[in-house]
Amino acid sequence: MTEILAVAVITVLAVIAPGADFAMIVRNSYLYGRRTGLLGAAGVAAGVLVHVTYTMLGVGLLIASSTFLFTVVKLVGAAYLVYIGVRTFRTRGDVRVDLDHKTGLTPLAALRTGFLTNVLNPKTTLFVVSTFAQVVDPGTPLWQQAGYGLFMSLAHLLWFAVVAVFFSQDRMRTLMLRAQKVLNKVIGSVLAGLGVSLAFAPSH
Repeated sequence: MTEILAVAVITVLAVIAPGADFAMIVRNSYLYGRRTGLLGAAGVAAGVLVHVTYTMLGVGLLIASSTFLFTVVKLVGAAYLVYIGVRTFRTRGDVRVDLDHKTGLTPLAALRTGFLTNVLNPKTTLFVVSTFAQVVDPGTPLWQQAGYGLFMSLAHLLWFAVVAVFFSQDRMRTLMLRAQKVLNKVIGSVLAGLGVSLAFAPSH
């Protein structure tokens, strides 16, 4: 019961803390609508499962303990965030986004964006690895560890689905689109800033 409570608390706190996933879902939801935001949320949840899988296989511990391997993951994730951030920042503010037609991201692209944003984020690596390291012991059954992983993924899916629904509401979306230029620069700056901070963050 103590393990379950610990996993629940750590996961909820980690999920609701604003970060790269949150900024990406907000951006896609207000630019392209609810469906794109929800697909992004699904992509994020799938990314979490990747982290859980390699952690359970022991690879996560290797990455966490190896400066070289962690640095590679960190720089790849940082570069992706900076790229998305710069692209968002440079988006023309006077471009009207047609949310009633397929002028935005394709379903696959929306899913892929959410997936890559999460799976290339070293902070998620550390979250999953550290959580397992703190609450799982050698005697914890494999099915129970898998349950923890599924809970982490589901928590991400539910939270970001709520975020997507909220930021794709007509009234909120209209207000955001009116301030599109400013919002693009703010969200783009946040994403790029996160990428830069990850690039210079210590490996241990």
